[in-house]
Amino acid sequence: MALKSTFKEDIKKEQQLAALLDAYYSEHLKQYNFDRKLDNNSQFAGIDLVLTHKETGQRYSVDEKAQLDYINEDLPTFAFEISYKKEGVLKKGWLFDADKKTEFYSLITAIYSDAPNIFTSCKITLVNRKKLIDVLSQKGINEALLTNYADTHDTAHGKLKLRELNHRTQGYLYISSKNKAETPVNLILRLDFLLKNGLAKHLI
Repeated sequence: MALKSTFKEDIKKEQQLAALLDAYYSEHLKQYNFDRKLDNNSQFAGIDLVLTHKETGQRYSVDEKAQLDYINEDLPTFAFEISYKKEGVLKKGWLFDADKKTEFYSLITAIYSDAPNIFTSCKITLVNRKKLIDVLSQKGINEALLTNYADTHDTAHGKLKLRELNHRTQGYLYISSKNKAETPVNLILRLDFLLKNGLAKHLI
């Protein structure tokens, strides 16, 4: 049986989640104006939202990432995409993609729903992309290293421990070949690790 891609379904859910997110942004980011970007160029550049400081005019490009596969669950980790396959061709994931203009990730977790696709609450964690990549680099972690782990390990599906990270308190690599048509390779990082290292902060 061929695995089905959830891409289109996820896009629909993200659109339905946007109203809740906008309400949270309005409440907790009062010093910023925010503008959703729905055009293809922005989407390809990894920009869902532009935050503009009301006094300084400073602008920040934000890519929203939501744990839509885990509705009504509060996970302590988040998956950062390293690579995936499209029609059998290996593609670069969004974390290390130099073509992405993302400055911050808005990680949407603990998404709760009282009815299908009607979202009532969630948590938002803002992650500084450059700081994250810099800290990973200091630990010797980059795209080439993670790709090598995935390519040379015997595990075709599941968790790969990294020498560079404590798998219990920091993170690990995960290959999803059994339940995702895109066969993504993700760097799974604990939210506590991001917060404690000054790479992220809770918005709500």
